[in-house]
Amino acid sequence: MTASAPQPTDPGSPAPLPLSVSELRRRPGNRQHVDREVQVGELAVSTASVRPPGEVHLEVVMESLSDGVTVHGTVRVPWEGDCRRCLEPTSGAVDVEVSEVFKDRPDEGETHRIDDDVVDLGPAVHDATVLALPLAPLCRPDCPGPDPEEFPVVTDPDPSERPADPRWAALADLRFDSDPPESLQ
Repeated sequence: MTASAPQPTDPGSPAPLPLSVSELRRRPGNRQHVDREVQVGELAVSTASVRPPGEVHLEVVMESLSDGVTVHGTVRVPWEGDCRRCLEPTSGAVDVEVSEVFKDRPDEGETHRIDDDVVDLGPAVHDATVLALPLAPLCRPDCPGPDPEEFPVVTDPDPSERPADPRWAALADLRFDSDPPESLQ
């Protein structure tokens, strides 16, 4: 019932996900359940990316309306990334809700078009996937950060022992009214 489409050449662009709704639209109120693994292209946000590459789980119910089709369900996004505190690899999965309306004559910016009894869920799944990826992953909520024995904290013993930065040399000659110049002392 679904047509297969080629993957986009741009990794960041939405992969087409055409679904035929010709049978569904015969009577308003008809429902169709869609449960499958779909390709969304190579997606990453910050250090988190979809794993396995470009594959998410889509589970939606499509319902026929008198003038269109509604799609409501979830996208499960497995991801991998580096923990923002300890930098160790971490992974997880997040579910995000998808709710879209498709019409023959769509309302600009609110609904999507039905083309020849086919709806394209690709952009909706792509957007949901990008929004679901964590911006700053954590391996666990109480992650203490790097192991101090493996990554010791190095402190600078005495800042006065460091050589002065030559870019700031002109500031050493600055005097304010309360400071008499060295030649007058």
